[in-house]
Amino acid sequence: MNEQQLNEAIANPRNLGEMADADAVGTVGSPECGDMVRMWLKFTEKDGQKVIDRASFQSFGCQTAIAVASMATEMLRGRTVAEARELSAAEMSVPLGALPPMKIHCGQMVEGALRAALEAEAPTAVAAAVVPAAAGHLAESLGEAAAAAPGKLRVVFE
Repeated sequence: MNEQQLNEAIANPRNLGEMADADAVGTVGSPECGDMVRMWLKFTEKDGQKVIDRASFQSFGCQTAIAVASMATEMLRGRTVAEARELSAAEMSVPLGALPPMKIHCGQMVEGALRAALEAEAPTAVAAAVVPAAAGHLAESLGEAAAAAPGKLRVVFE
């Protein structure tokens, strides 16, 4: 693992925070550790294809997930939806170096949040969330989103 890159991404994460004008939002969490990642995507048209113009994230819990999500949001800019769908957790983690086995799930959460956002049908949709029982504020907001938009929230147990 590239400790310098990891420390920089944790200390100064890029594209951190909610995106008010997002076209899609995806959230995923890990019941094993209670961590959650939410990703926002904003699309634009380029040469007749939907392209990711911007991406932002929030991460609750693991610092490695923050680092991977920061790197991923930078990598996504300018990619088509099809190209983004092909990105794996390992590819999004490349700038950080190989993640230790106990941190691989952090990259997988970022990949899951990206995939959930890409599956989202509407700007306010939230897809494919794993919600731990005691997740606090984010879990509450997911419950509210599910009540406001039935059928838009899918809970996935890993």
